[in-house]
Parts: sequence; structure tokens; C-alpha cells
Amino acid sequence: MNRNNLWRYYILGGLLTLIPLVIAYQLVHIQLDEKNKVIFEDWHKGYTGQEEILEPARGLIMDRNGDILAANKVVYEVGVNLAQVENPHTIALTMNVVLGMDYTHALGIASVVGSEDKVYSPLIDFVSEEKITQLQVLVEQMTAEYGNGRGEDVPSLSGLTFRPHLARTYPEKSLASTVLGFVNQQGLGFYGVEEYYNTLLAGTSKKVLVYNDPNQAQELPDVPDGVSLVLTIDRSIQASMEELVDWATDEYGAESATIVVMDPQTGEILALATTPRMDLNEYWRSEEIFPDGVPFDRGVSQAYEPGSVFKVLTMLAALDSGVVTPETEFMDRGVIEVGGAIIYNWNRGGWGPQTMLGCMQHSLNVCLAWVATQLGAKDFYSYLEAFGIGRLSGVELASEVEGRLKVPGDADWYDADLGVNAFGQGVSATPIQMAAAVSAAANNGRMMQPHIVKSIINKGFQQDIEPRVAGIVVKPETAQALTDMLAVSLETESSDALVEGYRVAGKTGTAEIPTPLGYTSNDTNASFVGWGPVDDPKFLVYVWLEKPSASPWGSVVAAPVFREAVEQLVVLMNIPPDNIRRQLYGQ
Repeated sequence: MNRNNLWRYYILGGLLTLIPLVIAYQLVHIQLDEKNKVIFEDWHKGYTGQEEILEPARGLIMDRNGDILAANKVVYEVGVNLAQVENPHTIALTMNVVLGMDYTHALGIASVVGSEDKVYSPLIDFVSEEKITQLQVLVEQMTAEYGNGRGEDVPSLSGLTFRPHLARTYPEKSLASTVLGFVNQQGLGFYGVEEYYNTLLAGTSKKVLVYNDPNQAQELPDVPDGVSLVLTIDRSIQASMEELVDWATDEYGAESATIVVMDPQTGEILALATTPRMDLNEYWRSEEIFPDGVPFDRGVSQAYEPGSVFKVLTMLAALDSGVVTPETEFMDRGVIEVGGAIIYNWNRGGWGPQTMLGCMQHSLNVCLAWVATQLGAKDFYSYLEAFGIGRLSGVELASEVEGRLKVPGDADWYDADLGVNAFGQGVSATPIQMAAAVSAAANNGRMMQPHIVKSIINKGFQQDIEPRVAGIVVKPETAQALTDMLAVSLETESSDALVEGYRVAGKTGTAEIPTPLGYTSNDTNASFVGWGPVDDPKFLVYVWLEKPSASPWGSVVAAPVFREAVEQLVVLMNIPPDNIRRQLYGQ
């Protein structure tokens, strides 16, 4: 061997030794690297089978008596296995005629050439079982007549597939629609309890590997259904109140109407009816029915200046603090100055000497502004905050707004606000907030948190939601004193809110609607809040009519709606007249 060439053999031997070492190193590195591990697993799955996602059935929503308000139904996705398509024209024409799909769009999808990356394409989702049956019959007829079809001139529906899945359905259509909300095509809840409890209702999906080899096929795992909800809503009461808000809107020419029915002893919402509403099975029309600026549920999503119904809270605070009693006298001269603002009564007149009962009965702004000055700003706003004004009520409905309560120390609060806030102007709240706050007067001073879910059903077990006290805001004797005052007030003036056979307490409200230039509009918000029977309140009803054209006054348009609501409630809730209850229960 030539010594001059020996170095070449050494180099070759070194390379032959190094190459296996490099390969071994790379093999170890590839196997230990987490990124590569994921890639190999995906390759393995691709050859072994296809990953599919098992979606759980969305939980049901029921009223307090078990009536189904939201359920699920089987619908189908129609698509094409691209490799099996024989005649795209036949598929597109069939989709157009049977399902109303755009022919050109369907033809474009069905004409795509299948590949490893593109095996399946959806055509249309949410197809009913009836339509699927029609398509299946056409497939069978065409197969019987033309076989599997070959060529563009031979009609064929080969490649057309039908995939079943669950979709939301609302058997009561528009009933309680603003309470429920809806579920869109992607399975997401919007508004109401559908959005608020979307995660629980939807449940948890699972990824599974479906094997290509039937010999390796395994039983698919169970996927627990989503949580079901039992609402506090009573279907019969809800339907009755919805009929009533529709009637009130038409009868009084209002832009909208809202009624809240609450059990003041538990905070349960028995009905929340408002206008407009929609058939939830046609959720895609929501933007048409609720364009920008129109809240889906005025009961929780629109705060407004409530006007004189707010005087209930002012008087509760004053009586509870002891600065006035029902017999305290006030000389009403028809005008008062608070913080530089001149305040007048609703009729611009003076009413002379009045007790606190007279001030509430005649709804005197001047008197209530004076009452607020006797309380002082510190105590007045402390009570309002305890009543929940200016903060979310916590009701289980999406899109709740908190309203606005300016307090001393805020940049835009002025001394004059103390006077005007006393009769419900310059402060805003939602109907739910107002109903919850006033519930303290109907429940011995205990303010209940409003809630709309009575119980949750999960994996066969039912968990009841216990009523929650939001606060003991006034003393029991204060609540009773105000209840008596407002019952006598209605009886003395022969109010349109009175209900034959039942003693009720309540207060009207008429509020000017502010504009950018101040209170320059002739439009009003007309309201009424009342509860009964006064000796054992079973219901609290809050009525709000927005911009009624028949009359601006709550006593004329809102009080009769309250009466109609109570006349229906006592029947639906099986509440005997006062004299019968006294005989039966010795009350």
C-alpha cells in the first residue's frame, strides 16, 4: 500500500464511523423532541383513522312546572364526498329545487375535484328530516333508473351525503323569547339565559379517533349532555303578561311596554314580558327586529329615569331614618329651591298643608325634594346604594346594564341632584332593579336578589338555587308603614290600579324624558309599581310604558295595566280574595 494514499483511508474510515453516529443522534433527537412527537402522532392518526369531535346535547330549558321552553331536534348537514361526485349539475339543480340553494353556489362546491386534502365539502346545514326524506327518495329513484351514472350527460346524485346533528328548537316560538335568548348556527348562545349559561348548557365536547379498519373499531365514549335549567318563570303567567304588554302597547300607543312579575318573598321572577319579541326558531331575524339601539330585553338592558315610582325609595329611606313619620306635616307651596335648582309639582300648583301620606297620594315633587333635604345627601345616597340603584342586580340574564346613580364626590354631581333624584329624575335604573329595590317594602324590609333560574339539573341530579337576601335595607315597621300609606293612597283616590276583592299597595310614576337640551320633550315614561295582597304579598308587579301617546300620565295608562295584570295573577296563582283568605286561614 502506498503510504502517500494512507491518509485517504483514514478519512474514509472516520466518515464511515461518524455517519452512523450522526444518524443515531438524529434518531434519538427526533424521538425525544416534543414537536416531532406531535407530528408523528398526527401522521399515525391520519393513516389509522380520522379524528372527530363528539358534541354533547345542549341542556334543556324548562319553566318552573317542567314545560319545555328550549330543546333540541335532529337536523342534517347536506354535503358532497368529492371523489364520488359523478354529475355536479344534477346535485346543484336538486339543491336548488328541493332546498332553495343558489344553483351557481352549489355547482361551484360540487365541481371541486377531490384530493387527499379536500375530501368533503358541506353544501347546506340545518335541513329538516322532511327535506332529507325527499332527497333520499330522489337518490333512490335516480340510482334505480340510471345506476351510479357515468358522464356529465347522465343524471346522478352520487356523492351527496347527509350528516345528522342536533340543533336548538323553541317549541313555544316567541314565548319568553327575551328571557331565553337564542343559539346560533355555531352553537353559541346570545342574550338571556342562553348566553348567560352558555358554557354549562353547551357541555364539554370530546375528540375521538374513528378507525379506518373496522376490526379496530371501538365503542364511542359517552359524552354527557349539557346542564339543563329550570327557570322561575311560570309559562302561563308569562304568556298572560305577554298578551298584556302587546295590548297595552296598542291601546295606549306606546313605543314599548314591559311588565316584571316577582315574588317579593323569594326574588323569583315569575314573568318578564316586554316588546318587541321574536320567534327564536328564526334567530337570524334578530338584527331586523332589534336593530342598533333597540335592546333585546328592556327589562334588564335599558335603564331609564323612572320618575315618581322612585318616591317609594325616598319615602322608605326617610321613614326608616326617622326624619319623618306618616303624620309629619309639610306646607306645600308648589315650589322649592334645592342646590340652586327650582323644583315644581307636576301641575305647577301648591297643595297647602299635607302629611307624608298626602305627599305620596298626590305625588308632590316639592314635598319629596324637601324630604330628601331632611335626610341629607350622605344618608339619602347611602340608602339608594343599599337599594341596589346604580349597580347590576345580579339576575342571570346576559346584557344587563347597571343604570346610573351619581353620588356626592362624582365630578358631575351637584347639590341640585339631591332634590331631583328624590322624585326619580337625574337617576336611571332598569325595571328589574326597580322591582328588586321596591321588594323591600313588600317583604318586611328584606330586599331579595332577583333571580330567574330555580334549579340546575346536571347528570340526573337537581340542585335548587336558594333565594338570596340582597340586604335588609329598612326595618320591618318601616316597610309596613309605607305599604299602609300606599294602600290608603290608592283607596282614597279611587285609583285605576285597585283590584276588587284584594287590597294592594302601589305608586304611579310619570317621568319626562331627557334630551341633549334638557327636559324639552313632551314624551314621557309612564310606570306603576304595586304589590299585594298587602297582608301577605305574593306578587310584585312593575309596569313601564315607554312614550305612550294616549296620555302621558302613569295614573291613566300604567295603573290600569297593573290592575289587569293582578286580575290575571290572582287566578293563575290561585290566590283567594282577602275575605276568603281571612275565613280560611284566620288572617
